[in-house]
Amino acid sequence: MSTEALDGAHLDALYRAHHGWLRGWLRQRLSNSADAADLAQDTFIRVLLARTAGTLHEPRHYLATIARGLVIDLYRRRSLEQAYLEALALRPEQYAPSAEERAEILDSLIAIDRMLDGLGPRTRAIFLAVQLNGLTYEKAAERVGVSVSTVRKHLAIGLLHCLQLGAA
Repeated sequence: MSTEALDGAHLDALYRAHHGWLRGWLRQRLSNSADAADLAQDTFIRVLLARTAGTLHEPRHYLATIARGLVIDLYRRRSLEQAYLEALALRPEQYAPSAEERAEILDSLIAIDRMLDGLGPRTRAIFLAVQLNGLTYEKAAERVGVSVSTVRKHLAIGLLHCLQLGAA
């Protein structure tokens, strides 16, 4: 049997043995059957892409770990979407973006959030102070309580991190 067929057989067995349990586990946490079903499917897609179905020693722990991350992503996305919609509500209606533009902006906000999430707190604070708030290095250093050379170092780390994620 080929490696791909073996991976498929392991995934099929894993799915049959644990899909119902995972959906129930997610439904308890989300209080929403549709979201639970979607995230259970997404979890198994991640297992499929990682090709780890045949090597799992504690499958429920592994599946729950993946699913927890997906739940966090779901809540983060919804929180960002809610904040964006609240900001849009403050704009005059004639300046409101189309549904397509809103979706593109929201996708961009989520991508930026993921990039910033990978930065440490100090690097994130410095990066946002310079890139978002437009502060000079000196003002950012004052705000964060560090030297200008530290601002340069953390800004370089932040920019490199964003470039690496953008290239991935």
